[in-house]
Amino acid sequence: MAVRVEREGAVQVLTMDRPERRNAFDGAMTQALDAALNEFEDDDSVRAAVLTGGPDFFSAGTDIRVWAGEPTERGGPYGIAKRRLGKPLIAAVEGAAVGGGFEIALASTMIVASRTAYFSFPETGLGLVAECGGLFRAPRALPLNVAREMLLTGEQLPAQRAYDLGLVNRLTEPGAAVAEALAIAERIAGHAPIAVRETLRAVEAAYPANDDRRWIDTATAKEGARASADAAEGVAAFLAKRPPRWSGN
Repeated sequence: MAVRVEREGAVQVLTMDRPERRNAFDGAMTQALDAALNEFEDDDSVRAAVLTGGPDFFSAGTDIRVWAGEPTERGGPYGIAKRRLGKPLIAAVEGAAVGGGFEIALASTMIVASRTAYFSFPETGLGLVAECGGLFRAPRALPLNVAREMLLTGEQLPAQRAYDLGLVNRLTEPGAAVAEALAIAERIAGHAPIAVRETLRAVEAAYPANDDRRWIDTATAKEGARASADAAEGVAAFLAKRPPRWSGN
């Protein structure tokens, strides 16, 4: 299975499980995460969930050899990027959360990261843009200039600095991110489910109308980048493991 689902009392642990591609998403993995999150949201006995990529990495985003498949009806890109979560989902990050992997973490309710974790947007180095919420969620979660730097340079944000900037809720020692995320999820699961749901709904209600506009802006940026010769060159260069030769076209 591309996504493993385990139960810890009233909490589910969802593990992205495509290690041979560093949990990069193809169409099957998008469908698998969507199905797992649908099950999580539809089962009233589950109060919270933890999303992890395992002990070595979170996710490398889109597998650009095959791409990530079509957006899903309930979740959008990756089965999560446009999902309006009705229950808390905590991302537990060890190692790389890059590109779409970072966007998946940003789409979650909270982020727990170990000191091995790092976050980045490498898209402009491929002639692409962050297509799955990063263009507006990064400036929301980080200081604007830090988000600009990450989106434009592709440089990595280490877990310690991400914690200092408020992106990461809890910072752990290596290997402990899931346990810490589970502790938070279990504490939430012990509270009144209607109160938790309504609190989350009210907090998130500040964003939907604005996000609808931001998704339109993102689609415009995506179309402009993907239609360029530089996008084709960036992907080809990445797959060939050579420096890109940008034309500006």
